[in-house]
Amino acid sequence: MTEPSVRRAHATDLKPLAAALGDRQLLDDRLRRQRQGRGMLFVAWLGNCLAGAVYLWLEEAEEPPITRHLPGVPLIMHLAVRPHLRNQGVGKALVETVEEYLVARGHEQVALAVRTDNADAARLYRRLGYRDWGYGTIVCYAETTLANGLIERVEEPCHVMVKSLAEVPEQAARVVAFR
Repeated sequence: MTEPSVRRAHATDLKPLAAALGDRQLLDDRLRRQRQGRGMLFVAWLGNCLAGAVYLWLEEAEEPPITRHLPGVPLIMHLAVRPHLRNQGVGKALVETVEEYLVARGHEQVALAVRTDNADAARLYRRLGYRDWGYGTIVCYAETTLANGLIERVEEPCHVMVKSLAEVPEQAARVVAFR
């Protein structure tokens, strides 16, 4: 089996990312934030096939409960793996690359929110060492670009999960590509 290859996204990735994962407007926003130093968009490939992406939010959280309990903690957001490429290590590789990136920059913790109805994703995160944050569920907002260009904002009940980065090894080979 081919190992996923993960790297920082580039502007030239926008078109293939949007074709593979949808919501070009969201991806364009994340690339803009990346250029401004407010986050990092990572892409994963399996051979020549774009397999998935994840966004690392480096700004203060938009959800007040996360800001209150986890001030300044980076957030993993919008992890997406193409359906036919799931269960091949793509999600794991994306998350591990984000963690290694954060370790290399001195971060001690990372968090994420997962919808309460997304048991598969929660299971992956638990396997990777993420634990419930202990403050109950919160309301997150998912934004989707509609066909007419308008943004639909939908409430989603979410579990927040956190991980200490103390035991994450810095993998120099992967991290060098992000400097």
